Order: sequence, then C-alpha cells, then structure tokens
Amino acid sequence: MSWWSDGDEPDDDGEWSQYDESSVRVRPNPKANRPRTKQRPAYENAETGVVWTVDRGRYGVLMDVGTADEREITTARARELGKKSVVTGDRVDVVGDTSGAEGSLARIVRVQERTTLLRRSADDSDAVERVIVANADQMLIVVAAADPEPRPRLVDRYMVAAFDAGVEPILCITKTDLADPAPFAAHFAPLDLRIVTTTSTSFDPDADGAPSPVLDELRGLLDGHVTVTVGHSGVGKSTLVNALTGATREVGVVNAVTGRGRHTSSSTVSFAVPSGGWIVDTPGVRSFGLGHVDPENILRSFARHALPAVDPVPGEIPLAEAHDWEIVDRVEAGELGDVGRERLRSLQTLLASKGGVSGRDQAALDDDGRGDEQP
Repeated sequence: MSWWSDGDEPDDDGEWSQYDESSVRVRPNPKANRPRTKQRPAYENAETGVVWTVDRGRYGVLMDVGTADEREITTARARELGKKSVVTGDRVDVVGDTSGAEGSLARIVRVQERTTLLRRSADDSDAVERVIVANADQMLIVVAAADPEPRPRLVDRYMVAAFDAGVEPILCITKTDLADPAPFAAHFAPLDLRIVTTTSTSFDPDADGAPSPVLDELRGLLDGHVTVTVGHSGVGKSTLVNALTGATREVGVVNAVTGRGRHTSSSTVSFAVPSGGWIVDTPGVRSFGLGHVDPENILRSFARHALPAVDPVPGEIPLAEAHDWEIVDRVEAGELGDVGRERLRSLQTLLASKGGVSGRDQAALDDDGRGDEQP
C-alpha cells in the first residue's frame, strides 16, 4: 500500500487530480502597491552635466557646458545611487526638470567614470578618506612666503596626494613682497616642480590697463585643464581665484597674534577660466592626512619627479625605476644633493606616520603639516 490514501493518487502526468488553480492560497499585499523589482530604469534620455558645487545635499550642475545653452541647475541624488559619493568635478547624468528655472529640481541618476580622484583623510592612521574633487588633472598648491609662514612638509603631503591621484602639482608662492621666496623654493629644487610667484600687486593692471604678466602666466598654465587649489587658510587662494576668473569669493586676513588665516571659503566651487579650463577653489586646511595612500607610492612619487644633482652613473637605471631601498641609498649618497636628502627625510617621516602616532608625538609632528584645524 502506498503512503498516500485512496483518491489522492496522482494521475498519469504526475499532477494531483483533485486540485486546480482555485485551491491556491495567495497572501494579500498589505500595502496595496506593486511588488518591488530589481530592475531599474535605464534613463536613456538622461542629460549629461558637470557638478560645479555641493551644498548641504543639493548639487549645482552645469548643463551644456561651453555652448550657448550653458545653464546652472539644482539637483538632488537619486535613491539608486546608494552610498556612491557625488563631488565637485563629477560628470553626471541628470533627469527631470533641467531647464534651470527658479524652483526647479532635477535628479542625478548616474555618476560617470572618473579619470582622477583627489582625496585626503583626517589623519595618517585613518583609512577613511574624504573626497575633495573628481576629474582634476592639476593641483595648484598655494603657500605664502610669509603671513602665514610656509611649511615645506605640508607641501610634501600635497604633492604625495597629487602623485597618488595622478594629478600634476604646481607650486604658487604668494606674498613675495613680504619675504624672499627663494629659501622656501630651494626645498623643492631636486624635484621637477613648476613654481610661480606672486606679490600683493601682481594682479593689478599696468599703467596702460594691460593685464598683469603673472596673471597671463597663470592663465596659460590653467588653459585646457581642471585645476584644484589647496593650501592654508589665509594664503590667498580665493584672491587668486578671483583674479583668474573674475569671481567674487570672499577673502580674509591673517590673525596678527596667532599667524593663522580665517576660513572664508566653506565649500568647494568650480569657476571657468576665461582663457579656457576650470579652477576649483577649496576651503583652507592645515591638516592633510594620507591614511588612504599606499605607502609604496610615497617614495615612488618622489623618485619619479627627482632631478639628479650630479650626472648619473653610466649604465645605472633611472632613480624612478630603482627599488625602495636603492632610492634611499642613492639619495643618501648625494645623488640629489643636500636638499634632496632633506626631502627624503620628510617622506620617511610620512612613511613612519602611516603606522599611526601617539598623542605626544602628534604635537611634535605639527610642523610636518598636521595641525589642529579640521574643517
């Protein structure tokens, strides 16, 4: 005897003959809405724009950049982006009301692939990164010759972050009418680093109303590039951006007692340069952690941009292709001169700090570019 009872035997097709579709019990939908699906819209009609500023959950996007229809629109993130960040410089796909009319709001539904991503972390032991800007190809490192005093090891940090991101650094020394920039610039003599100097009157037109030669030089460096500015508060980044673009960013002064600048820029904003290209103004910082940077890239970045102080030994491989220990040995042997040896020690300090520092050591490392301001 089979385990099923009489009348329950399956028919020839293996189906239970006494059941039909009316016997199926379906649980009702308590919310009376359509069931969710993993399929998402393709947004085939989405338009492409560039994020030029981010402010408290709203994203300013430029549409039809470089055309007669160029306009600014306000957007929000679409839910399907999940936790993916949207930052200044991102190229994004937008749907909704892209007219730019007052009160209109569109949605960012996709972030296109980024070419570069400049980041920093809270400190060297923190692997959590903070994205500064996307798709920049140049970094304009702005320091003052005096007021506030420049820190060569902070510039080292900026350069390491730039090299790690694939961004070309340029050093701009402002306020050279207050102090001679040569001693500070000499710190970077062993490196292939473009250096530009300005004074407090560099951007004033001459007696005939012609543009400043320094302004023309800077605009030439920015032409066709997306350049992000970095530097302390009070070094003159916003003054520089205003001169280059005609913008009206607020500028501040340096406290005579503390020697520190006051924050005037609280957000990252992009501006078009009349000669072509874009410059991204960022808030001033005194801290630039490198917790996100692969330690192997620190010495590699240094070696790739090294300019030998002596003629290379015939048949010797370039410094940029040497092993880490060979880079150290050759620099210590004088291949980059005394200044190159000093820069190497600075980078070794960065490597040591990647392992984390104690609270006591933090104060000792403040002069290495790690201060107390964390905007």
